[in-house]
Amino acid sequence: MTLHLSPPLTAQNASVADVMSICDLTISENTTVDEALAIFDRDLTLQHLLVVDQGGRCEGVVTRVSLAAFLARSWYSQRTPVRDTHHQRGPFAWPGMPLALAAKSMRVKRQTVWPVADEDGRLVGVLTFRSVQDLLLQVS
Repeated sequence: MTLHLSPPLTAQNASVADVMSICDLTISENTTVDEALAIFDRDLTLQHLLVVDQGGRCEGVVTRVSLAAFLARSWYSQRTPVRDTHHQRGPFAWPGMPLALAAKSMRVKRQTVWPVADEDGRLVGVLTFRSVQDLLLQVS
């Protein structure tokens, strides 16, 4: 019997896959702004919604703040799909990306959430700045 021990997780060897969360809630790029705002209103703890196309490829992230401009124009938001709004788009993180690089990129871009996509652009998870900080604090 062979026992393989993996090296302890450090800030130098951690990857995005070590801290990313699985995406439970996504919306289609065709979802209207009104529908997205209704989802935010149903769950006040929700900070972001991940946007995917019909093929499951990641299109970006919308936040309650990014949709706030549509609150005053309900006639417009009833017809406006999320894909036509100003929201965070790619490039996205990938699972094998070094965590230190992802943390630096998120800090420079002032992102609190970053979608994680595979080689085909399909959404596989989400990286939050809080989870990055938590792991970096644990291993340092």
